Amino acid sequence: MGVRARLAGFLGVRPLVPDAAARRSVRQAAQAEPALLDLPDDELTRRLRGDDGDRAIAVARELGRRALGERAHDNQLLAVLGLLAGRIVQLDTGEGKTLVGALAATLSAARGRHVTVLAANDYLARRDATWMRPLYDAAGVSVAWVDGDTEPDERRAAYAADVTYVAASELGFDELRDRLVRDPAERVRARREVVVVDEADSVLIDQARQPLVLAGAVDDAESDTAMARLVATMRKGEHYTVSDDGFGVAFTPAGESLVEEEFGVDLYSEADGGRTLTRANLAVHAEALLTRDVDYLVRDGAVQLVDASKGRVARLQRWPDGLQAAVEAKEGLTPSQAGEILDSVTAAELVQEFGLLCGMTGTAATAVEQFDRMYRLRVEVVAPNLPCVRVDEPLALYATRADKLRAVVARIADAHATGRPVLVGTPSVADSEELAELLAAADVDCVVLNAKNDEAEAAVIAEAGRRDAVTVSTQLAGRGVDIRLGGGSDDGDGGDRARAEVAELGGLLVIGTEPHAAARLDDQLRGRAGRQGDPGGSAFFASLDDDVIAKHARMRASADAYGAITSAGTRAQAEHAQRVAEGVALRIYTNTHEYAVVPRRQRAHVLARREELLELPEPERGVRLFHLDRAWADHLAHLAHVRDSTPLRSLSGKTPVVEFNAEAVQAFEPLLRQAEDDADAFLAAHPDLADADEADTLGLGRPSATWTYVVRDDPFASPVERFLTGITRRALGRPDPDERPAAS
Repeated sequence: MGVRARLAGFLGVRPLVPDAAARRSVRQAAQAEPALLDLPDDELTRRLRGDDGDRAIAVARELGRRALGERAHDNQLLAVLGLLAGRIVQLDTGEGKTLVGALAATLSAARGRHVTVLAANDYLARRDATWMRPLYDAAGVSVAWVDGDTEPDERRAAYAADVTYVAASELGFDELRDRLVRDPAERVRARREVVVVDEADSVLIDQARQPLVLAGAVDDAESDTAMARLVATMRKGEHYTVSDDGFGVAFTPAGESLVEEEFGVDLYSEADGGRTLTRANLAVHAEALLTRDVDYLVRDGAVQLVDASKGRVARLQRWPDGLQAAVEAKEGLTPSQAGEILDSVTAAELVQEFGLLCGMTGTAATAVEQFDRMYRLRVEVVAPNLPCVRVDEPLALYATRADKLRAVVARIADAHATGRPVLVGTPSVADSEELAELLAAADVDCVVLNAKNDEAEAAVIAEAGRRDAVTVSTQLAGRGVDIRLGGGSDDGDGGDRARAEVAELGGLLVIGTEPHAAARLDDQLRGRAGRQGDPGGSAFFASLDDDVIAKHARMRASADAYGAITSAGTRAQAEHAQRVAEGVALRIYTNTHEYAVVPRRQRAHVLARREELLELPEPERGVRLFHLDRAWADHLAHLAHVRDSTPLRSLSGKTPVVEFNAEAVQAFEPLLRQAEDDADAFLAAHPDLADADEADTLGLGRPSATWTYVVRDDPFASPVERFLTGITRRALGRPDPDERPAAS
């Protein structure tokens, strides 16, 4: 157990280890194993459904051995028991989490409970369901998967299987669509009994504050190209300043004057109502805080966001409409379709619907506080089957980014000269391409894997452990892959020889070029080496210019002639910056959660009323559902406005979230009654209404188009807050911009 995990214990939340009862169960399963070896397959299947406890675990292991050629080792069985006990299980990279999840799902399904296995993305959902299918078939358990290309009828069938693999985003989108059906038969989901979350820290923590949205079409968006062109001419420091943490940007008086002159308005006049200031703030956010090939790509005439934790294009992900349009205007693109939010849900809300919630990851021990606070889930750490012999070097810290990159290239070149395979993790597309150019200049050939060529991932990773391989990848920590020494398959003498050769060279060397915002992401990257007792090593590099350090640590240190900083105290400060970043992320989640409590309860009332209405006959059903859904969408829009405006009440000593909740409760009180009254009035005005189709022609139809996406929730200052704060500043004579609250 590491220092960070022990520290969590001192703070009152400590990781568990498998208890004596679990260890006794595994020993008894081992004792039962010899008697199972000669049983026919059908007898094993019968026993799986008839036995329980230790015998059932032994039967499941034997089925896996026969079907997959993989016998789960004892520590994997301990992990299975941890899942079935409703815990988050830490099992190191390469220790067989996919098989562990499948065994837990098999045992649950054999008891008649439906199991949803939440994967980090579509690729892993397809891969793991296909890979584990022989086990499920042998156990008499049906399995299916859902991805972005799955049609509604196929989704319905997939969720009807005993075990369903699906990415968290797809599950959320299906939930949102199911909430708005006008006929129960249109739903695709049904049972919510057991959920096993793979890459649990990614799904339950990193994705927890990103709302999944179902939107309905409204008038086409307009591109604010005039504001984008003006902001592009502005200079940082003269016209706007960026906050130290990099999250905020604020206009200087010179910048405000430039906007006022260009558009002929007073930014803080009541007549303008803050509209121009909001446009300007969105444009400068897009210009100063969002970087092409880092935060997003421009491909096929569209802005495609990059998932910061996985390095992949984030399919169907977008910023809130105003900021999305500002980025599109910055890039000179046609604005994408705008829409109103019909409903939203987070991954945290989704998983809490299930009777049993459990998960697994290679890096849970450093997130025990988050799992406890957010889900009341305990973390259980299962030791690897073979001791880890990977050599992890101390952080190498440099004064500047240029110094650091020179050192990174030199280290890669030295390892490559011996034939040792090297895997390099970079934070962005731009960084991966820059490093590839530097390596080429040093006569080191490499393969690049980033959001521009995700489709090549499987082929690239298959070769990453081969002798002489140098692989540069964005955010490999989030890619859910194992790297085999020697590359390819371990099968056959050729594979064994290739593995032995690479092992003699020291195994895979993992190099991190910049600290992640969470230490567990560094640990995930580090864990790509040293799998299942293999030799390996890791070397992480950082500079005082790196985002996490620059935002969350203030320090100066002397460096040697190569820019290296060797002071242990300075290194400790750099590592402390990560812990500060983790605290900021937890605060953001807590803030998001606090604002979601009352709307979630209100949504439950609306959904309960929808269930009642789904039993009434057409056309009355459609009329009443329309007015209820319309009222809920209007309520969500109102709540967004209230949330934007309540932070300024803190100036008068009031708590923003308390004020928000009070207004949310007051606004909701008449909602259900008003929806009923509106429906009654419509039905009274159309007494001869024949069917739902006729109601659609009278303006009660669904939106002309609906689509789903993930919002990058903006936890910082809102446009309204900036506008009102600006009025205050204007009245006080505009103090120095560095003293002002930053826009975001």
